[in-house]
Amino acid sequence: MLEFAGFLPILLLVGMAAIQLGLIGYGISQAGSAARAAARAESLETGTGAAAGVAAASDWLNPTPQVGPGTDTTTATVTVTVPSVVPLFDPVTVERTATMPNDTDN
Repeated sequence: MLEFAGFLPILLLVGMAAIQLGLIGYGISQAGSAARAAARAESLETGTGAAAGVAAASDWLNPTPQVGPGTDTTTATVTVTVPSVVPLFDPVTVERTATMPNDTDN
């Protein structure tokens, strides 16, 4: 019983680290999806990319899209902040970029 009590903090830290890695993976997925949505929306109709990027990611990740339309392609970069569940660690910032061809029918 005493050995388990001494080992419990290490087990809790390993468990929280596993949860943190899962949250970071989720943040990467959300940032990628939001970047694709922002680039796609902006390539179809100018001015709608940022709103689509924010709508495509979870609000608690605080998504920040930056959309740059070009002549042939549109590039969107979305930055999300993954909060830390492990004490003494800072939140993790994740950034993903997507490029889509512009719609030529406009």
